[in-house]
Amino acid sequence: MTTNGVYVSIHDRRVKLVAEAVEQHSKLTEKAAFEVAAHVVYALDHVPESVRYNG
Repeated sequence: MTTNGVYVSIHDRRVKLVAEAVEQHSKLTEKAAFEVAAHVVYALDHVPESVRYNG
């Protein structure tokens, strides 16, 4: 079995998901929403474990 799809990293899928949400709920352009989304995903990826799992 073969696939003809293009590989998209999990990081890129997360950025796209956040960009779509930002674009839908703001007046930002697609490009601006993508740039904001990249910063959001970066910030979320760098939250310390002690903060993420405090509870």
